[in-house]
Amino acid sequence: MVNFRIISKIIGSLLFIEALFMSLCALIAFSYHEDDLMAFLVSLLITFGSGFFFMYLGRESDNSLNRRDAYLLVTAAWVVFSFFGMLPFLTHGCITNVTDAFFESTSGFTTTGASIIDDVEILPHGILFWRSLTQWIGGLGIVFFTIAILPSLVGGSVKVFAAEATGPIKAKMHPRLTTTAKWIWSIYLILTLGCGLAYWAAGMNWFEALNYSMTTTATGGFAIHNESTEYFHSPTIDYISIAFQFLSGINFTLLYISIVKMKLKALFTNSEFKLYLSVVVGATLWIMYLLLTRMNYDLEHAFRAALFQVVSFITTTGMFNEDAGMWPHITWVILGVVMYLGACAGSTSGGFKCIRGVMLLKVIRNNFRQILHPNAVLPVKINGMNIPQSKLVALFAFFTLTILMTLVTATIMIVAGIDNTNAITIALSCVSNVGPTLGTQIGPVMSWSILPEYIKWILCPLMLMGRLEIMTVLVLFTRTFWKEN
Repeated sequence: MVNFRIISKIIGSLLFIEALFMSLCALIAFSYHEDDLMAFLVSLLITFGSGFFFMYLGRESDNSLNRRDAYLLVTAAWVVFSFFGMLPFLTHGCITNVTDAFFESTSGFTTTGASIIDDVEILPHGILFWRSLTQWIGGLGIVFFTIAILPSLVGGSVKVFAAEATGPIKAKMHPRLTTTAKWIWSIYLILTLGCGLAYWAAGMNWFEALNYSMTTTATGGFAIHNESTEYFHSPTIDYISIAFQFLSGINFTLLYISIVKMKLKALFTNSEFKLYLSVVVGATLWIMYLLLTRMNYDLEHAFRAALFQVVSFITTTGMFNEDAGMWPHITWVILGVVMYLGACAGSTSGGFKCIRGVMLLKVIRNNFRQILHPNAVLPVKINGMNIPQSKLVALFAFFTLTILMTLVTATIMIVAGIDNTNAITIALSCVSNVGPTLGTQIGPVMSWSILPEYIKWILCPLMLMGRLEIMTVLVLFTRTFWKEN
């Protein structure tokens, strides 16, 4: 059965890490002499105390996890982190009810980036930094972070990696998973530092550069200005944001091979990257044409606006430099498709993932061939590797579940009085961890504060399932999971 002692011990350790991050925000609050310092001190004391409590419950536990433990641990860790992550908002008073605070925290850690705060510019610096930090922590995974930094805490880390990592194929760059985790986090850190320095050189102050770099490389999208990057009215900042959003949407293992090992050819021969690049180019050109012909944009403005929105939506970042809600409705369809598709597996982005798109296309192609050659054996190969039948079954199960969950959630919202376009794009946005929505009631530049409370409680688990790719969470609700074998 499930080993609750080891799960409790690891969650306690994770809460110590979360409290440590809160202490960084307390330092920011102290340096700016603002009223959020006490909120962070209270929050980190509660979090530390709860960490000790969980550690006490997990005393004398062994240090090994089976597969069942790993799935429960990952889901529980994300829920617990989101629960304690809402404390700074509540204790400070910038968010006054539990529903909104939990929604904001869950949206941060899952890197969805949907916010219920109408005016972020009135928030103190510590709270703004906490919002950005939640996304940066959640970018590559809460438990994955622990494997990289404190591998001795997580026994059975391969099983944990399988439960939390995104995509149907879990590539490793080193035989030891802890070494792989450290390399991936090193790339993540380098991207964040590079993005921050580029933003600073382009005219942001250090605090703006730090916050926007964290939410850009985490493909989260939380901003410290109401107008997101549009606030700066700077083409240079737009292009920097595009570049780092795009890089963060590439499989980090592939980035390691192509940049650190200097095998650039591996990037351009990779099937998933080729689809990712093709969709970005195709969608950008299509929207650019519409902006030129229907909105009378000039050439550079049309190119930058189209490319920014396409990259922002496909990487599920959700930043904006234009109000896409004012564009022709056909652009909403294009952005909706790229929003659902997402970028590459093994990156910080959400969505269906391009690797699944490649698998789906190859299955469809093989199906046509099978009609003409009924006796032919047609394996699905990606980058020279045979994909087993079990992965293809899982692909169609995942595809079916994402569509089903989107339709059910959208239907509930339509019944609640939300217009059809908003209902569908909000559901898509949550299951893909994108953030912005497209519609007449709630546009891509607006907060989600007007949504009914019970809708927010429906969207919170949807965001969590989207981040953990559905199966990790839903398997906990099956009878088989709790039956002793």
